Amino acid sequence: MPTDAVLPYRAMAYNNRWANHRLSAACAKLSPAELTAPRTGFFPSLAATLAHILMVDHFYVGALEGGRPDPAARAEPLPFETLAALREAQMNVDHRLIAAVESLDARGLERIVELRRPTGVQRERTDRLLLHLFQHQDHHRGQAHAMLSGTSVPPPQLDEFFLAEEVALRASEFAELGWTEDRVWGPPSHRGA
Repeated sequence: MPTDAVLPYRAMAYNNRWANHRLSAACAKLSPAELTAPRTGFFPSLAATLAHILMVDHFYVGALEGGRPDPAARAEPLPFETLAALREAQMNVDHRLIAAVESLDARGLERIVELRRPTGVQRERTDRLLLHLFQHQDHHRGQAHAMLSGTSVPPPQLDEFFLAEEVALRASEFAELGWTEDRVWGPPSHRGA
């Protein structure tokens, strides 16, 4: 079981996967035309916004894993031909992020991560890098959420977190993801339940 210092980052990594699961399930109901239709946001469509989230996730998760080059972290605006391929790639990087966070201890949060940028190498503490990554994901998922509200598919609620009183509300999605409350939070004795 991770240390108390790591638990908030672990919960955010799981919450990130859950939010991506909800958003991509809603987007899967769109036609290809709706997915690529011009929309207002940092990126010109839902597909481009989702692709950007994925590309940035690959960049940062690759750095967290030791800086190995990640071929998926390239600058192409739409590197996937279908939403299904993009969803699978997002799921895979989400799982890598969870594994990276689960491997941490309190000292690991202080470890310096090297980000290889075109202008040079940037060095940042793991805890700050994770907070930046989670904020980036929230920011662009929010834009995708707003774009989705202009389609035929209602946007899913993404501002949920894993509140103790709402276990029943997420039970079916946790089952789809193969999770339990204990997997996310640890045994009841560890999470104060």
